[in-house]
Amino acid sequence: MAMRPMLAASGLVVALSLGACQDAGFSAAGSARAREPIPQKTVALMASKAMSPRDPILIRAFKKESEMEVWKRGADGQYALLKTFPICRWSGQLGPKVREGDRQAPEGFYPISVGQMNPNSSYYLSFDTGYPNAFDRANGRTGSYLMVHGTCSSAGCFAMTDEAIAEIYAIAREAFAGGQRAFQFQSYPFRMTAQNLAKFRNDPNIGFWRNLKEGSDYFEALHEEPRVGVCGNRYVFGGSDAAAGACNPKVDPLVVAKREKDEVEVAELVAKGTAATRLVYQDGGQHPFFRESAPSTQLFAEQAQPRPNLGTVSRPEALAAAPEEITIEPKVKPTLLAKIDPKHDKAKHGAKPTALAFAAPATNPAPIPTREAAAAAPAAPITVASADGDTSSYRKLLGNLFGGAPAAPPVAPAALPAADTAPVAAISPAAPLPKKVTARLHPTAHATATAKVDGLNPATAKKAEAKPADARPADAKPAEAKPAEKAPETGKRTEGQARNRVATSQPAN
Repeated sequence: MAMRPMLAASGLVVALSLGACQDAGFSAAGSARAREPIPQKTVALMASKAMSPRDPILIRAFKKESEMEVWKRGADGQYALLKTFPICRWSGQLGPKVREGDRQAPEGFYPISVGQMNPNSSYYLSFDTGYPNAFDRANGRTGSYLMVHGTCSSAGCFAMTDEAIAEIYAIAREAFAGGQRAFQFQSYPFRMTAQNLAKFRNDPNIGFWRNLKEGSDYFEALHEEPRVGVCGNRYVFGGSDAAAGACNPKVDPLVVAKREKDEVEVAELVAKGTAATRLVYQDGGQHPFFRESAPSTQLFAEQAQPRPNLGTVSRPEALAAAPEEITIEPKVKPTLLAKIDPKHDKAKHGAKPTALAFAAPATNPAPIPTREAAAAAPAAPITVASADGDTSSYRKLLGNLFGGAPAAPPVAPAALPAADTAPVAAISPAAPLPKKVTARLHPTAHATATAKVDGLNPATAKKAEAKPADARPADAKPAEAKPAEKAPETGKRTEGQARNRVATSQPAN
């Protein structure tokens, strides 16, 4: 019986060690770190922007640029950028986290409540992103303990260095003290600009990224926190109607104008020849600030000089290799129908060359599902990331450790609609196919082949056969019979010649 508590404790340690960043340790100085004040430079920066330390916050992360932004809401209800922090380390590739152990940092919209803040993290300080949320579970994605933390080591997390996470933690702590129930954490593969959308337009994740851009457009156009819900396997963004679970929330005219402007700019960039590319990393990236002796831009001039202590850096050999940019060709290439033969090139004789003709694909691509079609499908709306409206204390990390209610099991992904297997009706020809025509030999003493055509009137054929006998004069002598042994020989020779003339018409393939 005494072994059971020991086994349970060892099982807890093993379960925690399987977390993405393995933040299972506890620091004796954790409580002191969590109480560190906001740096005076940052407090002065808030004052210069008419902000208060207790005002609500919102955080955005961008993988490709390796930057994390902290925004604060002012008295007018709109958010303004407070400060941008360089990300010291993120792992994996551009794209969402799909399964446990893929080293992917998550992408999406996540509410961060007080229960997700970890003052005793083995990575100095941290907060849990809350992955997987309802959207991730609806798409069958798995994983746990994806965090924003200190040091410079990542296995699916955002590592910020101890100095940066201490400041971010203090800013969030004061926002909670001011009454904010949860702040929204937005994670993107890159900044949702027209240039990036044109560049990554053929990436396999472009559909998911366009869905994320809907939320980014809402925030950038209105500077308000978007209410986030899930309908089927898509995010939906909006105001109070989205928070209430509407699958087609009303879109503000300013948001519509921004989306239309971006779409026009993307089309212009593609028309100008912007190549479709994909970035492939050895294992994630890092901001250039940490690879130089001084900041590369004035954006991080307020950071420590010289570079802060990075602590343990995960997979430095992967960071040393720059990402590889691969050009992605369209899935359907044009088919060349005409080709100029050099032997018959009329251009040498002054004739203009003929333009090459390109055929359309043999089969039409599958139609892109419209929002109206998605709305027509039965889908239960789920509100997932309305930060201010989140009344629950998300105790995913600490709740399990101290006897809290266990996390809800992942919800099975929504069943996909069955493919349409109805047979396609055959295309009927415009005119009936010709009947089979066969020429046959009619043996006579004159070695004349009479064609018998299937489908013709037999009486007409007999009348045509009797014409030579009716035209013979009455006083004419009957023809002398030829030797019997020659008739078969003549018949064989005529049959061989007739066989070469036999033609059968068949329908085209």
